[in-house]
Amino acid sequence: MHHVRYSKIKIALLIAFLLLVIAVLINNIAKIIFPLKYTDLIVKYSNENKIDPYLVFAIIKAESGFDPNARSHKNAIGLMQITEKTGKWGAESLNIKDFKTSDLYDPEINIKIGCWYINTLLKEFNNNEDLAIAAYNGGSGNVNSWLKDSKYSSSGADLDKIPFKETERYLKRVKNYRAIYKKIYE
Repeated sequence: MHHVRYSKIKIALLIAFLLLVIAVLINNIAKIIFPLKYTDLIVKYSNENKIDPYLVFAIIKAESGFDPNARSHKNAIGLMQITEKTGKWGAESLNIKDFKTSDLYDPEINIKIGCWYINTLLKEFNNNEDLAIAAYNGGSGNVNSWLKDSKYSSSGADLDKIPFKETERYLKRVKNYRAIYKKIYE
């Protein structure tokens, strides 16, 4: 009788150990898939702009997968995929001297301008993060026109529907990535 109980205890301990190993592996794999790269820069510039650093991590993950040399088919550049126009506007607003478009490949300049731009969009859209994220991808002009169109916004303050599938998917992806970052690292 003791032998059977002893075997059950051994099996229970083995199962508990295996579950612990699996939990540790899953957490480590999650940290590889959702890394905290450029943390000092992201924390610095997200704090300066009063935005959640996890939102910045999520946007960088969605935009470039943390590749500082990324360049899109629309010529968006760097970690946060900043366009030349937005880069020049941000550099001027932030008093970045002698700015060149190629400076957007520099992680610090890219993150500094990207965080400023997120903050600018949040101000434009009354701190509505969904609208700011949609505008980051689809353009603030488009988001503003969608808000005025009853096909997309019944209230004029929120979007019921996003007509650009890419922007709709982008918003969901960034929100999911942010939730995952918070779950892993908070």
